[in-house]
Amino acid sequence: MTVPLYQAKAEFFRMLGHPMRIRVLELLQDGPLPVRQLLAATQVEASALSQQLAVLRRSGIVTATREGTTVVYELAGGDVGQLLAAARRILSDGAGRTVAAAQGLGRGPGERLVSTGMPTDRVVRGRTAR
Repeated sequence: MTVPLYQAKAEFFRMLGHPMRIRVLELLQDGPLPVRQLLAATQVEASALSQQLAVLRRSGIVTATREGTTVVYELAGGDVGQLLAAARRILSDGAGRTVAAAQGLGRGPGERLVSTGMPTDRVVRGRTAR
């Protein structure tokens, strides 16, 4: 049975719909990384990272290779980096965000933009604000 393209796209974007998956993809834009470095960069429990990596691996968006006892992850293709760059451009152009705030969208270690709906959105380090 063939799935319509719009449905396949919806499933693809649903797969991307977890902040940790996006963070991992951003980290892998600069090249392959072993799990231990992904753990250090994301600062999450190993089981939580493993679960998100499994989703990305099953979708085919990342690949994993074993090098001895180390598992190394990398992006399956260059289109992923282009998609993340497009998302960054869309987010930086919308909602009145400043260029300076948009540059911080998911790129700094432990930093993210907290949208308050005000022109003074701020970048917060470390903990997740809800």
